[in-house]
Amino acid sequence: MNHDRRFQTRKSSTSWRSPGMVGSAKYAKIYHTRCAHLALDTIWLYIHIIAPGKMTHRSASWLAAVFLGACGHSPNGAVNAPADTDLRAPEQFGSIVDRDERARALFVEASRVLVHPRCVNCHPSGDSPAQGDDGRVHDPPVSRGDDDRGVWAMRCTSCHQDTNLVLARVPGAPSWHLAPRPMAWVGHTPGAICEQMKDPARNGGKTLAAIVEHATHDPLVGWAWTPGSGRAAPPGSQERFGALIAAWANDGAACPQKETQP
Repeated sequence: MNHDRRFQTRKSSTSWRSPGMVGSAKYAKIYHTRCAHLALDTIWLYIHIIAPGKMTHRSASWLAAVFLGACGHSPNGAVNAPADTDLRAPEQFGSIVDRDERARALFVEASRVLVHPRCVNCHPSGDSPAQGDDGRVHDPPVSRGDDDRGVWAMRCTSCHQDTNLVLARVPGAPSWHLAPRPMAWVGHTPGAICEQMKDPARNGGKTLAAIVEHATHDPLVGWAWTPGSGRAAPPGSQERFGALIAAWANDGAACPQKETQP
């Protein structure tokens, strides 16, 4: 009887839980990170050793989804770190009489989203995206490929599904990919980003109307405000961000001085 009581006390007081249960966040994070890495290693082994040359892009993506899903997939219930502050509404810039100055001020406000880690991590000048709020190198190592969507058998969508893989801590949104090199803006000022955004030679031929549509409705842009796994979201919302970009375009799309900071 005493032995049973001691056993129950030790069992209830221990800080460790099975990572598949609600328990220590520390151990759950370690487990699911290692599980995701093991899944990717298994896929690589299958593609290159077990069945080389026999797997298509579609089947590789399906296999990744199965393995990563086994590590824990719950599209709902993601926890986001709170955004620092809200974005100001376009109406709050109405007191600026000069149209160009108002457009510049609107873009500087919108640039608080553009220079946020959720945005710049996927706008790198190199071959690999960054990750986390500190912009660290992507783990596992990946390459953008010829179409900014990864290389064969390591496509972005092989791991990044249409929704966040919450327990595996893998972010996801439809059509996950890197911005093209001409749209890289890590370390750029709002003025430099503004010039890039409205230059058809660098933005993929987009008009101002297409830029507004992209900012307002693209689901990959919208993911930034629901990044999950404790990642910080940018200020405001996609709706407010899109409204600022639309007001900037309507006021003539003048760009801030390149040294201006948000």
